Amino acid sequence: MGFADPKSDVAFKKIFGNENRREILVSFLNAVLDLPEGKRVVDVEILTPYQAPRLEGLKESTLDVRAKDQRGVQYIVEMQVQKRAGFRRRVLYYSSRAYAGQIKAAEDYPKLNQVIFIGICNFDIFETTDYLSRHLILEKKTLKQELKDLEFNFIELTKFNKSLEELEGVIEQWIFFLKNAPELQLIPDNVSDPGLKAAYETANKFQWTEQELEVYDYWSMRSRDELGSYEAGVEDGIEKGIEQGIEKGIEQGLEQGKLETARKMLEKGISLNDIQEITGLSVEQLEKAGAQNPDN
Repeated sequence: MGFADPKSDVAFKKIFGNENRREILVSFLNAVLDLPEGKRVVDVEILTPYQAPRLEGLKESTLDVRAKDQRGVQYIVEMQVQKRAGFRRRVLYYSSRAYAGQIKAAEDYPKLNQVIFIGICNFDIFETTDYLSRHLILEKKTLKQELKDLEFNFIELTKFNKSLEELEGVIEQWIFFLKNAPELQLIPDNVSDPGLKAAYETANKFQWTEQELEVYDYWSMRSRDELGSYEAGVEDGIEKGIEQGIEKGIEQGLEQGKLETARKMLEKGISLNDIQEITGLSVEQLEKAGAQNPDN
């Protein structure tokens, strides 16, 4: 038995967007949101159901699954592997669009339901050391959540380093699965939650079609290439920045030296025209050195 990486496009959607295994998404939502009895998600309608992928014409992928529970609450579950500029603003934008998109006319405001975003990220986002953070709209003084319709949850996989033996609760078992599934060969013995067990079973590549495996391998290779290009770009940017910084420093140092020379020449009564010719400094630069234009 070998498990696919839930962080990849095909595996993520096959696991969480599976209409025939909705208990997977239900279990994950209840675990992440830590919902109490009476408010737990019972069932979901998956708004972006999984479809067998195709390589032909495949250019880009959206790693999110959207669902709605029995109360009408909408959920956006997104996997983000690489850190992109503007990520946090994009989260706000898409969540707000999902919220506003529930109605067509102003008189339908009462029909708006809560939208909850869950972002699974393979990089650090916030300064907190916690691997799971929840962001709410709170009143500054009372810290009461009076505006409840938008909520944002983030799982930072890079901050989760517990071993299989150290896991506490279903939520940590879920995060362990998301981060470490490709390194496992069997479903861990401590997994008793039906939804999580179904996630492992769905991630079992021996149960996948040849087409799914082909696209999965393609996306895995492409993701590695993109990550390598991104890291190389960062390194090139750093090196280029260092080079530009050194060049700028040298230029500033030369200018400073010329200005110092100009000051000494001025003190000896040498004319501005002669100083300009010798140093190559402009009138503006000479003014920095304390020279006065004789025409003023």
